[in-house]
Amino acid sequence: MNRRKFVTGSLAAAALLPRASHAEAPPVDSDISFTTSDAHYQARYQSALDTLAANTVELAGVPGPVPSPVLIEGSEYRGIWLECAPHEGLVYSLIRRDIAHNNHMAFFKLQREDGQIPCNMRSGGIGLSQIQMVVPIAATALELAQQTGDEELLTTAYESCSRWDAWLRKYRDTRKTGLCEGFCIWDTGHDNSPRWAGMPNACPNGDARKCPPNPSLPRLCPDLSATVYGGRMALAAMANALHKPADAEKWETDAGSIRKTILDRLCDPTIACFYDLDAQNKFVRIRGDLLTRVLGEHVVDQQLFDTIYQRQIHNPKSFWAPYPLPSIALDDPTFVRPIPRNSWGGASQALTALRAPRWMEYYNKPADLAHLMQQWVAALLHAPDGIQAFRQQMDPMTGEFTQSGSPGYSPAALAFIDSTWRLAGVRYARNTFEWNIRPGFAGPNAIFRLRVSPIEIAEIRYSGNRAELYINNQLLHRVTGTLRLKTRRDGSIIEQAGIADTQSTAMVESPDGKQEPFRLDPNQVIGFLMRLNR
Repeated sequence: MNRRKFVTGSLAAAALLPRASHAEAPPVDSDISFTTSDAHYQARYQSALDTLAANTVELAGVPGPVPSPVLIEGSEYRGIWLECAPHEGLVYSLIRRDIAHNNHMAFFKLQREDGQIPCNMRSGGIGLSQIQMVVPIAATALELAQQTGDEELLTTAYESCSRWDAWLRKYRDTRKTGLCEGFCIWDTGHDNSPRWAGMPNACPNGDARKCPPNPSLPRLCPDLSATVYGGRMALAAMANALHKPADAEKWETDAGSIRKTILDRLCDPTIACFYDLDAQNKFVRIRGDLLTRVLGEHVVDQQLFDTIYQRQIHNPKSFWAPYPLPSIALDDPTFVRPIPRNSWGGASQALTALRAPRWMEYYNKPADLAHLMQQWVAALLHAPDGIQAFRQQMDPMTGEFTQSGSPGYSPAALAFIDSTWRLAGVRYARNTFEWNIRPGFAGPNAIFRLRVSPIEIAEIRYSGNRAELYINNQLLHRVTGTLRLKTRRDGSIIEQAGIADTQSTAMVESPDGKQEPFRLDPNQVIGFLMRLNR
């Protein structure tokens, strides 16, 4: 198979210098646009875009060609972090494809000769004192390459992420278990979490190869190990795209090995939860969001997921708070109150909300994901005006954002935009259109427009309780009610899903007047073929 066709289808100091002004930024050639008659919603959406534009900065001070600008974390975090910047770039790619590319290439550009990828880049230099990884950069690079046909990114990511995996094997498997070890708090980015109580923030001498002298360390970490697993699965897919079948087989074998060890050693089936295993081979029994990070890489099968979901995630006493998902289970005795700033000790974090689609869609929970996103959108609409709305964390019981610290947090702005489109917009992947029909959600009259290619535009036009679906101004369907439709380019419906909190009834009408009623339970997915007669 032609490599380009496959992709199309499917330690120097670094200083971050802000743009002189938003007005001087180049025009943004966005692939998405959203307009609504709801003035407050429109203003908040624009504030999210403005927040991201303000957090788009030049990366300077690196020898040689510099991948810039990049999207930084924002708020008081004036840099990019390995755990989140590549994923945030991917989410931002429909607005700024160049930023998505740069948010990956910056890390590859500054990879050390021994294979270590910096944990962050910010004003004053780069960080090497922890590994700080969550969403695998290999996975986001692969998805971006598939989305954009970026062959340079594919080849660079494969080489770089292969070396990174080798570095992790060499320096983060001191107990020779085949798992990935955590040496410090910042390895998982869990600032102020009871999970790491009493442990150092970073590794000695700013060197992530060195484990601090502590009887609890090193720990076998399920989330870090899941990140390695997800990275290896992505490397296998990259190897196939690059016509390296032997490499692909090796990566799949290695991925399967670490997955089995995660399940065998770090899961307590009596509680349906994953835990760190400390150096004394004792579980650190704190139920936190590391559980969702394991799910994010699809480590568990559907059967185990269903058990975990029922007992932990969707349990209102544990993680299914009014404003999901808390960073520590509500009924865990270590939940930290009152909630301080930058706390992974209980607060619902924007990063967790932004990552939720990676696993909730995979495990067939589209309606529950929609509920989570609606709660975040509601909280962000209720927050103070402008960029003041976009803060790092909120109280999972009240939806009130922590006001200490600075606003202008990129993950919150991205969560607002991404949720808006996933709730009521049109999306495209693998030659399939996904139409999320939710009349009235973003105002009585609204238009979502997605540019799939220079010659193909998909739209949802809402008016009152009805939505009309178009490709290149050609009407495909009229819809009343809440549901998700997946269609081919010609409008043929191939799948429907229930995305409402309760059973929903919808009517789909083709241009020739043929009507088809649907009744769907929450999270119900049904294969279906409804052809259009033109």
